[in-house]
Amino acid sequence: MNLQSKLQELQLPDNFFTNVQKYKEHLTKWNKIHNLTGAKDEQTLDEFIFDAVYPVSFLPKVNSLMDIGTGAGFPGMILALALPDTQVTLVEPLAKRASFLQFIKADLGLDNVRVVKKRVEEMESEVFDIITSRAVTDTKMLLNLSKNHRDAHTKLFFYKGEKVFDEVNDVVENMQYKIIETQNRHYLLLGEQL
Repeated sequence: MNLQSKLQELQLPDNFFTNVQKYKEHLTKWNKIHNLTGAKDEQTLDEFIFDAVYPVSFLPKVNSLMDIGTGAGFPGMILALALPDTQVTLVEPLAKRASFLQFIKADLGLDNVRVVKKRVEEMESEVFDIITSRAVTDTKMLLNLSKNHRDAHTKLFFYKGEKVFDEVNDVVENMQYKIIETQNRHYLLLGEQL
């Protein structure tokens, strides 16, 4: 089953698949030189894209989103393509990845994207409606890294594997949480009010 048919139930912008196709073409070219991601073939890229965008089906609409450790664009850039009305800040400290994200922003004319080439803990304090992260670190560390960028209304949304069940036991902070399980991914939604 191709990516478009897997995502047909989602409310995605008309230009989403055109932009994703351009993104994949650029990523494939850049990846050969700069090794931006382990996703080397189209099937793996499509799996990463599906994984990144699937939560659009259940996440609340927000004005601002920050993705910690965006890497080659998963999930932050893909979410930015799917949520054109959300201001998306992509935080990526590695120059080659940040340069790629900046190139994609310019090439696709993404006014809703800001690329920050820093570690999240080096950023000035700024509060976001939702903070995402995939494959960066454990939940406890993500809560620590994001503390200057959230308030009581901020939702945290982390892309996790099976270890998520162990990690939520370590989370104190009196946060409510939901774990959304799919075949290949567990998504962790955290917040003071869910």
